[in-house]
Amino acid sequence: MYFWLMTKNSSYSMRISLPVYFVFFLLLITSCSYKQDQILFQQKSMIDSARQKNTETLASYKIQPQDILQVRNLQNIDFIVGGSGDEGGGSTSGGNNSGGTSAGGGQTYQVEEDGTVALPVIGHVPVVGLTRMEATKQIEDLYRKTLLKDPIIEVKIVNLKVTILGEIREQGNFPLTKDKTTLVEMIGAAGGLTDRANEKNVEIIRGGPDNPQVTVIDLRNINSISDPATILHNGDIIYIAENRHAIRGDKISTFSTLIQPILIVLNTALVIYTLAHR
Repeated sequence: MYFWLMTKNSSYSMRISLPVYFVFFLLLITSCSYKQDQILFQQKSMIDSARQKNTETLASYKIQPQDILQVRNLQNIDFIVGGSGDEGGGSTSGGNNSGGTSAGGGQTYQVEEDGTVALPVIGHVPVVGLTRMEATKQIEDLYRKTLLKDPIIEVKIVNLKVTILGEIREQGNFPLTKDKTTLVEMIGAAGGLTDRANEKNVEIIRGGPDNPQVTVIDLRNINSISDPATILHNGDIIYIAENRHAIRGDKISTFSTLIQPILIVLNTALVIYTLAHR
C-alpha cells in the first residue's frame, strides 16, 4: 500500500516537474547571449578572375546633372571662394548660397540640367560627361584665357556617396571623399561590424534598379583587401547579413515566446489537478 502511494505521488510529481523543467530550460537557452568572435582576413584563396576586370574608380566617374562641384583656385583662394565668387552668379547648393566658405573648403556649384555649371567670370561651362580631371583642365584653361595668369584649379564632386545597411554599428549614407575608397575603409568609418554580422557574406549591390549586380565579399579572406571589387562606386549599397548563430537565436526566441504561455497554462492545470486529487 505504501509503495503504491509513493508510486502514485511520484507519478504526479513527474507530471508537475516535467513542464516546469521544460519552461526553465527554454528560459535558460533564450536568456543566454551569443558572442560572435569575428575572424577577419585569415583564410587565403584565389580571387575570382572576373573581378580583376572591375577596375573602375571614382576617377573615371562621369559628371551628371545635379552633381555638386567644389571649385577653388589654389593660387589665389580669395578668387572663386571670396567676394569675386558672388559676382559670377554661380549656382550653389546647401548652406553655401552666400557664395563664400572657409578658405580650405572652396565654393560649391550645382551642375544644371543643360549639362553646364555656372562659374564666376567665365559663365556657363559644359561639364556633363567629363571626369573630374577633365572638368578641372577645362575650367583651368578657361580661367587662364580670360582672367588668371597661372591658375591651379581644384575640382571635387562632393555629393557622391554609398549606403550601408544591415549588421553595422552605424547605418546610413556615407560620402565618398576620395578615389579608390575601399569596403574596409567604409566599414571602419561606420564603426565596424556588429556581433551579429556574417563577415563571410558582405554584399555590394551596384547598378540601377533595372540591372543590379551583387558581389559577395568574404572578409575572412585576406585577399579581400586587394580585391578590385571592394573599391566602392557612387551609389553602391553595402549590406551585411546576420550570421547563422544570430538567426538561430532569433528563431529560438520566437519559438519560446509562442510556447511559453501554453506551457504556463499546462503547468498550472497540472498543479490544480494534482492538488484536487490528493
